[in-house]
Amino acid sequence: MSPGKIVIARVYDEIGPDPAPRILVDRLWPRGMAKADAPFTTWAKEVAPSAALRRWYGHVEERFEEFGHRYRAELAVSPWAEALEDLRTRIGGNDAWLLTATRLLPYSHAAVLRDVLEGD
Repeated sequence: MSPGKIVIARVYDEIGPDPAPRILVDRLWPRGMAKADAPFTTWAKEVAPSAALRRWYGHVEERFEEFGHRYRAELAVSPWAEALEDLRTRIGGNDAWLLTATRLLPYSHAAVLRDVLEGD
């Protein structure tokens, strides 16, 4: 990982010894995972999309572009804006792993969130 790089991964995947902080960015706790076995240091559930947006999207790939627009709009208003700023502060320009239980990472809110954090 190069300095300041944000990587997304599944919370269930083995990441290895990378010392970069691991942050769960899902609103819901990952199924089947005991809290004692959690492979992350921070749970930033406040930065996840609203339940209504998540239900509307339903991980239908054809809706991803519109989902991205709507999620970015949520991230621009309270309380998501404050949660996003807190996450930026936690990362502090360093490397970080954003973890999600979602299977299709390229079509996940974590992918949109990574782009927002990287300034895209």
